[in-house]
Amino acid sequence: MDLRIWEHPILEFKRDKQVHIYLEDKKIDAYEGETIAAALYASGIKIYSKSVKYHRPRGFFCGIGKCSSCLMRVNGIPHVRTCVTLVKDGMRIEYEKGRGDPPITTEIEVEEEKLDTDLVVVGGGPAGLSAAIAAANLGVDVYLVDENPRAGGQLIKQTHKFFGSKDNYAGVRGVEIAKILLRELKKSSVKWVLNASVIGYYENKRPVLAIAQENRKLIEVTTRNVIVATGAQENMLPFPNNDLPGVYGAGGVQTLMNVYGVKPGNDALIVGAGNVGLIVGYQLVQAGVNVKMVVEAMPKIGGYLVHASKLRRLGVPILTRHTISAAKGKDYVEGAVIVELDENWQPVEGTEQEIDVDLICLAVGLTPSSELLFQAGCEKAYIPELGGPVAIHNEDLETTIDGMYLAGDVSGIEEASTAMMEGRIAGANVAIEFGKERSRAEKLREESFEHLNALRKSPFSERVLKGKERVWKMWRELK
Repeated sequence: MDLRIWEHPILEFKRDKQVHIYLEDKKIDAYEGETIAAALYASGIKIYSKSVKYHRPRGFFCGIGKCSSCLMRVNGIPHVRTCVTLVKDGMRIEYEKGRGDPPITTEIEVEEEKLDTDLVVVGGGPAGLSAAIAAANLGVDVYLVDENPRAGGQLIKQTHKFFGSKDNYAGVRGVEIAKILLRELKKSSVKWVLNASVIGYYENKRPVLAIAQENRKLIEVTTRNVIVATGAQENMLPFPNNDLPGVYGAGGVQTLMNVYGVKPGNDALIVGAGNVGLIVGYQLVQAGVNVKMVVEAMPKIGGYLVHASKLRRLGVPILTRHTISAAKGKDYVEGAVIVELDENWQPVEGTEQEIDVDLICLAVGLTPSSELLFQAGCEKAYIPELGGPVAIHNEDLETTIDGMYLAGDVSGIEEASTAMMEGRIAGANVAIEFGKERSRAEKLREESFEHLNALRKSPFSERVLKGKERVWKMWRELK
């Protein structure tokens, strides 16, 4: 079985050299540039681990290393995140038993490196790339860290064209915007590293970040400023069998099909009719997946009409006041049950429908990935309008720790366009703080604020702006 997508109406998947990896003793075809999880899934393997207590099957879910569903033993090293670890020829992958055993030998060579820089940007998505490029072009020494094998964040998954103005890449597909930013990054003085996770923030005379790269290298970076642009992670819904392989976050589905060119299923149910659910539904159709329907618990569709219309023209029904009540299957998804909801959000008896699907795509929102900010000691607040727990910050995106900024979805869930503007503002503010290219930095900051405010005039931004105003007020009260 090969679930790789070889023809696509928009994307071209240029696969590198074919290699072979081994799952236990089974030989698996793979291509350089694929992650282990993508290669296994392309071969029809959906189960990557078992839960510790009840030994229930676990599989792919988020695709960006945020959950523990795809942890496996790789070349003797336990708990490897296979969704962000690239394949190498001859690689040995094993299922872990129970909580996983430590390595057989402790004689693992670990390379160490120490660096000193003006600014560390954590996260290589639209906000992080924009921040790093802006600061570097204003004379700041920048080091960018991203834990994924490819930079670009959500942009590398987005095949739809952006709205807004020309300055915000209106009419340009997300995948093309990612290429533009990466070209700018390579032209700049930014030093950057992929497959590397920031595992700790420490206060010395100056802030120090500990970074682990590919389980083989420890990088210690002393810096003056930090911009955290770690994005967000998928939300989950509670329903029976929601842990089965085949229940995936919308971002994970996009990663499989749009980044690695792997078909995530044959028949799909999408839960959530916001912009993400509608866009991913259309992308699934482009990838050759039969989207049975979209269900939305709200009484009306939450996303833009243009996205909903594209799906409806393809014959995909969108049912409002409906939700999923259970997934069906033993080892992986073989079906789903949906139900109608009344005005009190309660299931209407007798309205259950069973649907034959092998893919349940959850597009039910995101939560900011704020762990590093909280570990560093930033004051925090739970702001529902921003997606949950966020670090308290001001309009300039500075947290309650001097010299630590944030940008993008980690500051509140919005669009990629606003994330890029926030990144530029944070990068410009660091340059102003250093006193480098001050007039240019202030001009960039002012222009970026103008674009950001224009983007937030949309009715879809009213809730976010309300949350932002709350968190800005908290910052002023603390300071």
